[in-house]
Amino acid sequence: MSQDIKQLRVKIFDELSKIVDPEINTTITELELIDEVDINDSNVKVDLHLTSPFCPAVFGFKICQDVHDNLLTIDGIDDVKVNVSNHFMAEQINQQVNNSPNPKKSG
Repeated sequence: MSQDIKQLRVKIFDELSKIVDPEINTTITELELIDEVDINDSNVKVDLHLTSPFCPAVFGFKICQDVHDNLLTIDGIDDVKVNVSNHFMAEQINQQVNNSPNPKKSG
């Protein structure tokens, strides 16, 4: 893994560690909800799961949107895809979050 990718990965996990599950007020990294982070040039894909398959959908949307939006603030990341799994509304959450506006692609 190149030094640039390692540094980017550190920045990604720094941002992820700021995101809190609003229902239990604990960070998603402390809860170990991140399954995988793939970096491909300036594109990042984050696979995660929520605390339970029936976690309130509003909290699932909030967490995933925060992942999307927070990672887009990092220099060097131009696109973020979030893939939540093992949740009763996973498909809807993924669709809404991944189709949300990306300020880096406006124009």
